Amino acid sequence: MRRAAIPVLGVLVATIVAACGGTPVPAQPAAESGPVALRFGYFPNLTHATALVGVEKGLLAQALGPNVSLQTHTFNAGPDAVTALLSNSLDVSFVGPNPALNAYTRSHGQAVRLIAGGTSGGALLVVKPGITSASDLKGKKIADPQLGGTQDVALRWYLQGKGFKTDPAGGGDVSILPQDNATTLSSFKQGLIDGAWLPEPWASRLVVEAGARVLVDERDLWPGGRFVATNLVARTDFLKTHPATVKKLLEGLYQANDLLVTSPTEAQQLANDAVTKITGKPLAGGVVSAAWSHLDFTLDPLASSLAASAEHAQKVGLLDRVDLKGIYDLSLLNQVLAEHGRPQVGGL
Repeated sequence: MRRAAIPVLGVLVATIVAACGGTPVPAQPAAESGPVALRFGYFPNLTHATALVGVEKGLLAQALGPNVSLQTHTFNAGPDAVTALLSNSLDVSFVGPNPALNAYTRSHGQAVRLIAGGTSGGALLVVKPGITSASDLKGKKIADPQLGGTQDVALRWYLQGKGFKTDPAGGGDVSILPQDNATTLSSFKQGLIDGAWLPEPWASRLVVEAGARVLVDERDLWPGGRFVATNLVARTDFLKTHPATVKKLLEGLYQANDLLVTSPTEAQQLANDAVTKITGKPLAGGVVSAAWSHLDFTLDPLASSLAASAEHAQKVGLLDRVDLKGIYDLSLLNQVLAEHGRPQVGGL
């Protein structure tokens, strides 16, 4: 049985000043004086299982209490969620590291803060059975969820390391075709693409439903097999104005994370139920369990891997160089962890 993956990355002072130079918040946030609407975003991907299970099980609503109205919004990929955050249409959302970096960069470090992790792993390059090595990718068409998204950067970085050139328009040695995940599954079945770099459950869906094979498990490209696949981003203004609400949300996510790692069978069913409600179709038998084996659920934001992701995005031309100091505000998360007797986590 997997245990919660929150190693000690350094004990932080989480009382008066937010972690790593983030937004100052009270040691114990004052209760809200009136009703609050919390607009919360996530994707129907198993890399977002903390949100899927937290909403489906009612853990988030229970933790938030009757004075907070939880309004959920789902997205296909991170750039769309970032647009919603930056346009003040969303308050808190799970996104991958690269969309979070883009939001921070586009707002000159002002609009958002990373306040927790979500998932490590859960991204794979799956291909036609005849593709057995990286060299076979030359001249092929490979899909991913969205230009500038986490899997898009990972794919371009991987191909660059293999000596291939790509460009945002789909040209180069390997043609990269960003598209909706459901479209990718259909395109692969029709033979219109040769493979895709996808988050779970979509990678396992191509394997189970369409006969793809795994060429790259992204965990194999990272030290210790751990990298941030999903983290939680909050609008800085909402974090400043409603710290008590954000802390309650983090408590609900702690409960969801605990269920994910201690009761995987129940969690898999809850996640599949949630995906069914969002997409209108349940995941096929075997997909969830196959995908689950590629995932590690953790509230630790795995900050060092975020810095590496930023470097990768810069080197493939999808992110300007940025000073990441201040991107994390982990004080509220560390308060929740301390209340459960868990080790503190650190940022950059």
